[in-house]
Amino acid sequence: MAKTIQEINEKIKAGKSVVVTAEEIIDIVARKGVKEATRDIDVVTTGTFGPMCSSGAYFNVGHTKPRIKLGGGKVTLNSIPVYACFAATDFFLGATAIADEDPRNAVFPGRFLYGGGHVIEELVAGKDVRLVATAYGTDCYPRKKLETLISLNQMNEAVLFNPRNAYQNYNVAVNLSDKVLYTYMGMLMPRLGNANYSSAGQLSPLLNDPDYRTIGIGTRIFLGGGIGYVVWNGTQHNPGVRRGKNNVPCVPAGTLAVLGDLKGMNSRWIRGASFRGYGCTLAVGIGVPIPVLDEAVVRAAAVKDSDIAAPVVDYSRAYPDREPEIVSEVNYAQLRSGSIMIRDKQVPTGALSSYAMAREIAETLKSWIKNGMFVLTESVAPIPNSQSEKSFLPLNERPFSFCSDG
Repeated sequence: MAKTIQEINEKIKAGKSVVVTAEEIIDIVARKGVKEATRDIDVVTTGTFGPMCSSGAYFNVGHTKPRIKLGGGKVTLNSIPVYACFAATDFFLGATAIADEDPRNAVFPGRFLYGGGHVIEELVAGKDVRLVATAYGTDCYPRKKLETLISLNQMNEAVLFNPRNAYQNYNVAVNLSDKVLYTYMGMLMPRLGNANYSSAGQLSPLLNDPDYRTIGIGTRIFLGGGIGYVVWNGTQHNPGVRRGKNNVPCVPAGTLAVLGDLKGMNSRWIRGASFRGYGCTLAVGIGVPIPVLDEAVVRAAAVKDSDIAAPVVDYSRAYPDREPEIVSEVNYAQLRSGSIMIRDKQVPTGALSSYAMAREIAETLKSWIKNGMFVLTESVAPIPNSQSEKSFLPLNERPFSFCSDG
Protein backbone atom coordinates (compact mmCIF):
# COMPACT_ATOMS: atom_id res chain seq x y z
CA MET A 1 0.00 0.00 0.00
CA ALA A 2 1.61 3.24 -1.19
CA LYS A 3 1.54 6.40 0.93
CA THR A 4 2.34 10.03 0.22
CA ILE A 5 4.29 12.55 2.28
CA GLN A 6 1.15 14.68 2.46
CA GLU A 7 -0.80 11.79 4.00
CA ILE A 8 2.01 11.13 6.48
CA ASN A 9 2.13 14.82 7.46
CA GLU A 10 -1.61 14.80 8.12
CA LYS A 11 -1.08 11.94 10.58
CA ILE A 12 1.84 13.83 12.19
CA LYS A 13 -0.29 16.95 12.68
CA ALA A 14 -3.12 14.84 14.12
CA GLY A 15 -0.72 13.17 16.56
CA LYS A 16 -1.36 9.74 15.03
CA SER A 17 1.89 9.01 13.23
CA VAL A 18 3.86 5.85 13.92
CA VAL A 19 7.57 6.64 14.00
CA VAL A 20 10.47 4.24 14.62
CA THR A 21 14.23 4.56 14.41
CA ALA A 22 16.42 2.83 11.85
CA GLU A 23 17.50 0.47 14.64
CA GLU A 24 13.94 -0.40 15.61
CA ILE A 25 12.77 -1.09 12.05
CA ILE A 26 15.23 -3.99 11.80
CA ASP A 27 13.51 -6.01 14.54
CA ILE A 28 10.04 -5.00 13.39
CA VAL A 29 10.66 -6.28 9.87
CA ALA A 30 12.19 -9.47 11.26
CA ARG A 31 9.04 -10.09 13.36
CA LYS A 32 6.27 -8.80 11.12
CA GLY A 33 7.71 -8.81 7.61
CA VAL A 34 8.05 -5.96 5.14
CA LYS A 35 4.40 -5.78 4.10
CA GLU A 36 2.98 -5.40 7.60
CA ALA A 37 5.73 -2.99 8.64
CA THR A 38 4.94 -0.82 5.61
CA ARG A 39 1.28 -0.73 6.57
CA ASP A 40 1.91 0.11 10.23
CA ILE A 41 4.85 2.57 10.13
CA ASP A 42 4.87 6.12 8.76
CA VAL A 43 8.43 7.38 9.32
CA VAL A 44 11.86 5.89 10.02
CA THR A 45 14.40 8.21 11.65
CA THR A 46 18.16 8.02 11.09
CA GLY A 47 21.17 9.70 12.66
CA THR A 48 24.90 10.25 12.42
CA PHE A 49 27.39 12.20 14.52
CA GLY A 50 31.04 12.53 13.65
CA PRO A 51 33.78 14.74 12.23
CA MET A 52 32.67 16.45 9.04
CA CYS A 53 35.56 18.57 7.81
CA SER A 54 33.70 20.15 4.91
CA SER A 55 31.65 22.36 7.21
CA GLY A 56 31.49 26.02 8.09
CA ALA A 57 29.24 28.99 8.75
CA TYR A 58 28.55 32.34 7.16
CA PHE A 59 27.71 35.42 9.17
CA ASN A 60 26.38 38.94 8.75
CA VAL A 61 27.47 41.09 11.69
CA GLY A 62 25.75 44.37 10.83
CA HIS A 63 27.25 47.82 10.49
CA THR A 64 29.44 49.78 12.87
CA LYS A 65 29.51 53.54 13.43
CA PRO A 66 31.37 54.76 11.45
CA ARG A 67 30.99 51.95 8.95
CA ILE A 68 33.75 49.52 8.03
CA LYS A 69 34.09 47.43 4.88
CA LEU A 70 35.05 43.93 6.00
CA GLY A 71 34.95 42.64 2.41
CA GLY A 72 38.48 42.60 1.09
CA GLY A 73 39.96 43.22 4.52
CA LYS A 74 41.42 40.88 7.12
CA VAL A 75 39.06 39.47 9.74
CA THR A 76 39.56 37.00 12.58
CA LEU A 77 37.31 35.45 15.21
CA ASN A 78 39.27 34.48 18.33
CA SER A 79 42.41 34.81 16.16
CA ILE A 80 41.04 32.30 13.59
CA PRO A 81 40.99 33.80 10.05
CA VAL A 82 37.71 34.01 8.21
CA TYR A 83 37.06 34.46 4.49
CA ALA A 84 35.90 38.08 4.13
CA CYS A 85 35.78 38.59 0.38
CA PHE A 86 32.04 39.21 0.18
CA ALA A 87 30.17 42.42 0.92
CA ALA A 88 30.84 44.88 3.73
CA THR A 89 29.62 42.80 6.68
CA ASP A 90 29.50 39.19 5.42
CA PHE A 91 32.15 36.53 5.98
CA PHE A 92 32.59 32.75 6.09
CA LEU A 93 34.33 30.70 8.77
CA GLY A 94 35.55 27.24 7.79
CA ALA A 95 35.65 24.42 10.33
CA THR A 96 39.29 23.57 9.54
CA ALA A 97 40.64 27.13 9.72
CA ILE A 98 43.50 27.63 12.19
CA ALA A 99 45.68 30.51 13.29
CA ASP A 100 48.97 31.12 11.49
CA GLU A 101 50.90 28.09 12.70
CA ASP A 102 51.88 24.69 11.31
CA PRO A 103 49.28 21.99 12.19
CA ARG A 104 52.04 19.39 12.11
CA ASN A 105 53.17 20.79 15.47
CA ALA A 106 50.21 18.90 16.92
CA VAL A 107 52.23 15.69 16.95
CA PHE A 108 53.92 16.81 20.15
CA PRO A 109 52.44 15.42 23.39
CA GLY A 110 49.65 17.54 24.82
CA ARG A 111 49.43 19.71 21.71
CA PHE A 112 45.87 20.83 20.97
CA LEU A 113 44.89 22.89 17.95
CA TYR A 114 42.10 25.44 18.21
CA GLY A 115 40.26 26.16 14.99
CA GLY A 116 37.15 27.28 13.19
CA GLY A 117 35.07 24.37 14.46
CA HIS A 118 35.78 25.40 18.05
CA VAL A 119 34.73 29.00 17.33
CA ILE A 120 31.45 27.77 15.83
CA GLU A 121 30.83 25.57 18.89
CA GLU A 122 31.51 28.47 21.27
CA LEU A 123 29.14 30.76 19.38
CA VAL A 124 26.39 28.12 19.46
CA ALA A 125 27.03 27.70 23.20
CA GLY A 126 26.25 31.40 23.69
CA LYS A 127 29.81 32.59 24.31
CA ASP A 128 31.33 35.86 23.15
CA VAL A 129 34.17 35.69 20.62
CA ARG A 130 36.65 38.42 19.74
CA LEU A 131 36.19 39.97 16.30
CA VAL A 132 39.23 41.81 14.95
CA ALA A 133 39.17 43.43 11.52
CA THR A 134 41.33 45.72 9.45
CA ALA A 135 40.15 47.41 6.24
CA TYR A 136 41.55 49.83 3.67
CA GLY A 137 38.80 52.44 4.08
CA THR A 138 36.56 54.02 1.45
CA ASP A 139 34.43 57.16 1.21
CA CYS A 140 31.34 55.19 2.23
CA TYR A 141 33.15 52.85 4.66
CA PRO A 142 35.83 55.04 6.26
CA ARG A 143 36.66 52.95 9.35
CA LYS A 144 39.89 50.97 9.10
CA LYS A 145 40.05 49.05 12.38
CA LEU A 146 37.56 47.14 14.52
CA GLU A 147 38.06 45.09 17.67
CA THR A 148 35.09 43.94 19.71
CA LEU A 149 33.39 41.02 21.43
CA ILE A 150 30.40 39.58 19.62
CA SER A 151 27.91 36.78 20.27
CA LEU A 152 25.52 34.86 18.07
CA ASN A 153 22.44 36.80 19.17
CA GLN A 154 24.12 40.08 18.17
CA MET A 155 24.55 38.96 14.57
CA ASN A 156 21.97 39.61 11.88
CA GLU A 157 22.44 36.15 10.36
CA ALA A 158 24.44 33.09 11.32
CA VAL A 159 24.00 30.10 9.03
CA LEU A 160 25.69 26.72 9.13
CA PHE A 161 26.51 25.74 5.55
CA ASN A 162 28.29 22.43 5.01
CA PRO A 163 29.25 21.51 1.43
CA ARG A 164 29.90 17.83 2.19
CA ASN A 165 28.34 15.93 5.10
CA ALA A 166 26.81 12.53 5.92
CA TYR A 167 29.05 10.42 3.68
CA GLN A 168 27.29 7.31 2.39
CA ASN A 169 29.69 4.66 3.70
CA TYR A 170 33.41 5.24 4.11
CA ASN A 171 36.85 3.66 4.36
CA VAL A 172 38.27 1.71 7.24
CA ALA A 173 41.74 3.22 7.62
CA VAL A 174 44.80 1.11 8.44
CA ASN A 175 48.56 1.57 8.20
CA LEU A 176 50.83 -1.12 6.75
CA SER A 177 53.98 0.97 6.99
CA ASP A 178 56.58 0.95 9.78
CA LYS A 179 55.83 4.45 11.11
CA VAL A 180 52.89 6.16 12.82
CA LEU A 181 50.61 8.12 10.48
CA TYR A 182 48.69 11.20 11.63
CA THR A 183 45.61 11.52 9.40
CA TYR A 184 42.08 12.87 9.20
CA MET A 185 41.08 9.32 10.18
CA GLY A 186 43.03 9.71 13.40
CA MET A 187 46.37 8.29 14.45
CA LEU A 188 47.12 5.06 12.58
CA MET A 189 49.60 2.77 14.27
CA PRO A 190 52.21 0.95 12.16
CA ARG A 191 52.00 -2.65 10.98
CA LEU A 192 48.21 -2.93 11.33
CA GLY A 193 48.22 -1.61 14.88
CA ASN A 194 44.65 -0.34 14.64
CA ALA A 195 41.75 0.23 12.23
CA ASN A 196 39.68 3.43 12.35
CA TYR A 197 36.27 3.97 10.76
CA SER A 198 33.70 6.78 10.66
CA SER A 199 30.06 5.87 10.07
CA ALA A 200 26.93 5.09 12.05
CA GLY A 201 26.31 2.09 9.77
CA GLN A 202 22.72 0.91 10.05
CA LEU A 203 21.66 4.27 11.56
CA SER A 204 23.37 6.44 8.92
CA PRO A 205 20.94 8.43 6.71
CA LEU A 206 22.15 7.61 3.19
CA LEU A 207 22.74 3.94 4.01
CA ASN A 208 19.02 3.69 4.82
CA ASP A 209 18.05 5.31 1.53
CA PRO A 210 20.78 4.01 -0.82
CA ASP A 211 19.08 5.18 -4.01
CA TYR A 212 18.07 8.63 -2.63
CA ARG A 213 14.38 7.91 -3.19
CA THR A 214 13.17 9.96 -0.21
CA ILE A 215 16.18 12.23 0.48
CA GLY A 216 16.49 15.06 -2.01
CA ILE A 217 17.02 18.78 -2.38
CA GLY A 218 14.67 20.47 0.07
CA THR A 219 14.44 17.60 2.55
CA ARG A 220 14.01 18.94 6.10
CA ILE A 221 16.47 17.40 8.57
CA PHE A 222 17.79 17.49 12.12
CA LEU A 223 20.97 19.57 11.89
CA GLY A 224 23.14 20.37 14.88
CA GLY A 225 20.21 20.11 17.28
CA GLY A 226 18.04 22.42 15.18
CA ILE A 227 16.24 22.39 11.84
CA GLY A 228 18.16 22.25 8.58
CA TYR A 229 17.71 21.31 4.94
CA VAL A 230 19.45 19.34 2.24
CA VAL A 231 20.32 22.03 -0.32
CA TRP A 232 22.29 20.06 -2.92
CA ASN A 233 24.26 16.89 -3.36
CA GLY A 234 27.51 17.25 -1.45
CA THR A 235 30.91 17.71 -3.03
CA GLN A 236 32.57 14.46 -4.13
CA HIS A 237 29.09 12.94 -4.48
CA ASN A 238 29.83 9.72 -6.33
CA PRO A 239 26.75 7.54 -6.78
CA GLY A 240 28.19 5.33 -9.53
CA VAL A 241 30.20 3.01 -7.29
CA ARG A 242 30.27 -0.69 -6.48
CA ARG A 243 27.21 -1.78 -4.57
CA GLY A 244 26.35 -4.84 -2.54
CA LYS A 245 23.31 -6.29 -0.79
CA ASN A 246 20.13 -4.21 -1.24
CA ASN A 247 22.13 -1.88 -3.50
CA VAL A 248 24.06 -0.43 -0.53
CA PRO A 249 27.41 1.09 -1.64
CA CYS A 250 30.49 -0.88 -0.60
CA VAL A 251 32.78 2.18 -0.83
CA PRO A 252 32.41 5.96 -0.23
CA ALA A 253 29.51 7.15 -2.37
CA GLY A 254 26.84 9.83 -1.90
CA THR A 255 27.17 13.03 0.15
CA LEU A 256 24.87 15.87 1.16
CA ALA A 257 25.24 19.64 1.23
CA VAL A 258 23.22 20.94 4.19
CA LEU A 259 22.21 24.32 5.61
CA GLY A 260 20.49 25.58 8.75
CA ASP A 261 20.09 28.49 11.16
CA LEU A 262 23.02 28.36 13.59
CA LYS A 263 21.01 30.33 16.15
CA GLY A 264 18.60 27.42 16.56
CA MET A 265 21.30 24.80 17.15
CA ASN A 266 22.73 23.20 20.29
CA SER A 267 26.42 22.84 21.13
CA ARG A 268 25.78 19.22 22.14
CA TRP A 269 25.46 18.48 18.42
CA ILE A 270 28.01 20.99 17.10
CA ARG A 271 31.48 20.40 18.50
CA GLY A 272 34.93 21.55 17.51
CA ALA A 273 37.55 18.82 17.35
CA SER A 274 41.30 18.55 16.92
CA PHE A 275 43.14 15.67 15.26
CA ARG A 276 46.64 15.25 16.55
CA GLY A 277 49.18 15.86 13.81
CA TYR A 278 46.49 16.79 11.28
CA GLY A 279 44.34 19.77 12.19
CA CYS A 280 40.86 20.87 13.22
CA THR A 281 37.36 19.90 12.21
CA LEU A 282 33.74 20.09 13.33
CA ALA A 283 31.67 17.19 14.64
CA VAL A 284 28.13 17.57 13.34
CA GLY A 285 24.92 15.80 14.28
CA ILE A 286 22.55 15.03 11.40
CA GLY A 287 19.27 13.14 11.43
CA VAL A 288 17.12 12.51 8.37
CA PRO A 289 13.51 11.28 8.45
CA ILE A 290 12.59 8.63 5.89
CA PRO A 291 8.90 8.60 4.96
CA VAL A 292 7.53 5.10 4.52
CA LEU A 293 6.08 5.44 1.04
CA ASP A 294 6.12 1.77 0.03
CA GLU A 295 7.66 -1.62 0.72
CA ALA A 296 10.90 -0.77 -1.09
CA VAL A 297 11.53 2.06 1.38
CA VAL A 298 11.05 -0.30 4.33
CA ARG A 299 13.23 -2.97 2.80
CA ALA A 300 16.07 -0.43 2.38
CA ALA A 301 15.59 1.09 5.85
CA ALA A 302 15.81 -2.33 7.51
CA VAL A 303 19.46 -2.66 6.48
CA LYS A 304 21.67 -4.19 9.20
CA ASP A 305 25.29 -3.51 10.09
CA SER A 306 26.11 -7.03 8.95
CA ASP A 307 24.73 -6.17 5.48
CA ILE A 308 26.93 -3.08 5.01
CA ALA A 309 30.43 -3.73 3.67
CA ALA A 310 33.26 -1.19 3.91
CA PRO A 311 36.71 -1.21 2.28
CA VAL A 312 39.83 -1.50 4.43
CA VAL A 313 42.33 0.97 2.91
CA ASP A 314 46.06 1.21 3.57
CA TYR A 315 46.64 4.92 4.21
CA SER A 316 50.40 4.57 3.93
CA ARG A 317 49.81 3.95 0.22
CA ALA A 318 46.70 6.05 -0.39
CA TYR A 319 48.49 9.23 0.72
CA PRO A 320 50.06 11.43 -0.32
CA ASP A 321 50.17 10.51 -4.00
CA ARG A 322 49.50 6.85 -4.67
CA GLU A 323 46.43 4.97 -5.74
CA PRO A 324 44.55 3.42 -2.78
CA GLU A 325 45.15 -0.19 -1.91
CA ILE A 326 42.03 -1.96 -0.66
CA VAL A 327 43.47 -4.49 1.74
CA SER A 328 40.24 -6.22 2.71
CA GLU A 329 36.52 -5.74 3.15
CA VAL A 330 34.59 -5.92 6.42
CA ASN A 331 31.06 -5.19 7.59
CA TYR A 332 29.93 -2.80 10.31
CA ALA A 333 28.89 -5.57 12.69
CA GLN A 334 32.49 -6.74 12.65
CA LEU A 335 33.80 -3.19 13.09
CA ARG A 336 31.52 -2.52 16.05
CA SER A 337 32.59 -5.80 17.70
CA GLY A 338 35.90 -4.13 18.60
CA SER A 339 38.28 -5.98 16.31
CA ILE A 340 38.57 -7.32 12.78
CA MET A 341 40.80 -9.93 11.16
CA ILE A 342 43.19 -8.58 8.50
CA ARG A 343 45.89 -10.74 6.96
CA ASP A 344 45.64 -13.27 9.78
CA LYS A 345 46.03 -10.55 12.41
CA GLN A 346 43.41 -9.48 14.96
CA VAL A 347 43.28 -5.69 14.65
CA PRO A 348 41.48 -3.44 17.19
CA THR A 349 38.91 -1.06 15.71
CA GLY A 350 38.06 2.49 16.74
CA ALA A 351 35.17 4.71 15.67
CA LEU A 352 35.64 8.41 14.95
CA SER A 353 31.87 8.77 14.82
CA SER A 354 29.63 8.09 17.83
CA TYR A 355 26.99 5.40 17.47
CA ALA A 356 25.48 6.38 20.83
CA MET A 357 25.04 9.99 19.67
CA ALA A 358 23.63 8.82 16.33
CA ARG A 359 21.08 6.75 18.24
CA GLU A 360 20.18 9.78 20.38
CA ILE A 361 19.70 11.91 17.27
CA ALA A 362 17.36 9.32 15.73
CA GLU A 363 15.41 9.13 19.01
CA THR A 364 15.22 12.93 19.30
CA LEU A 365 13.96 13.31 15.74
CA LYS A 366 11.45 10.53 16.41
CA SER A 367 10.07 12.43 19.42
CA TRP A 368 9.87 15.69 17.44
CA ILE A 369 7.78 14.00 14.76
CA LYS A 370 5.55 12.10 17.18
CA ASN A 371 4.86 15.33 19.10
CA GLY A 372 3.98 17.24 15.92
CA MET A 373 7.04 19.51 16.18
CA PHE A 374 8.55 18.38 12.88
CA VAL A 375 6.80 17.65 9.59
CA LEU A 376 8.30 16.20 6.43
CA THR A 377 8.99 18.05 3.20
CA GLU A 378 8.69 17.05 -0.42
CA SER A 379 12.02 17.39 -2.21
CA VAL A 380 12.06 19.93 -5.03
CA ALA A 381 14.68 17.98 -7.02
CA PRO A 382 16.34 14.59 -6.64
CA ILE A 383 19.89 13.86 -5.57
CA PRO A 384 21.76 12.42 -8.61
CA ASN A 385 21.67 8.63 -8.45
CA SER A 386 24.05 7.74 -11.28
CA GLN A 387 27.14 8.99 -13.04
CA SER A 388 25.05 10.01 -16.04
CA GLU A 389 22.96 12.34 -13.86
CA LYS A 390 26.02 14.13 -12.55
CA SER A 391 28.37 16.14 -14.72
CA PHE A 392 31.85 15.30 -13.50
CA LEU A 393 34.74 13.19 -14.73
CA PRO A 394 34.58 9.45 -14.13
CA LEU A 395 36.79 8.07 -11.37
CA ASN A 396 39.64 7.02 -13.68
CA GLU A 397 39.89 10.55 -15.12
CA ARG A 398 39.90 12.65 -11.95
CA PRO A 399 42.21 13.06 -8.98
CA PHE A 400 41.90 10.53 -6.19
CA SER A 401 40.75 12.09 -2.93
CA PHE A 402 39.09 11.16 0.31
CA CYS A 403 37.72 13.14 3.21
CA SER A 404 35.78 11.65 6.08
CA ASP A 405 32.31 13.06 6.80
CA GLY A 406 30.52 10.89 9.30
